[in-house]
Amino acid sequence: MIQQVTRGIKISVQTSFEGTFYKNYKMHFAFGYIITIENQSKNSVQLTSRQWKIKDSLSKTEYVEGEGVIGKKPVIKPGESHTYQSGCLLSSPFGNMSGSYSMVDFTTTKKFDVIIPAFKLSAPFALN
Repeated sequence: MIQQVTRGIKISVQTSFEGTFYKNYKMHFAFGYIITIENQSKNSVQLTSRQWKIKDSLSKTEYVEGEGVIGKKPVIKPGESHTYQSGCLLSSPFGNMSGSYSMVDFTTTKKFDVIIPAFKLSAPFALN
């Protein structure tokens, strides 16, 4: 498990390899990840958007931005957490992801970014 704390917000990431399949005559490697966002600060926060950098070992880097996570903009009170599951497709058995969440502190009304630590995506059959 990969973990990192930014401004009292702890991000934990677990990854899994979900399998391979063909799409448009091309092999794809499916990866899943579970992210837990834990509020260790004294103030309630809301996740408003996300920014991802997805690197595939065989192709260019992809950048993805969007509102919330899985269609939600969770409010996380002190001592509480929000967990969600998502995934991505790569054209190779290796890659990594990193990024950030944009959040709002309800007490100060200030926006801030929380780092999503880089985590590896690798198919177990491709490892030495």
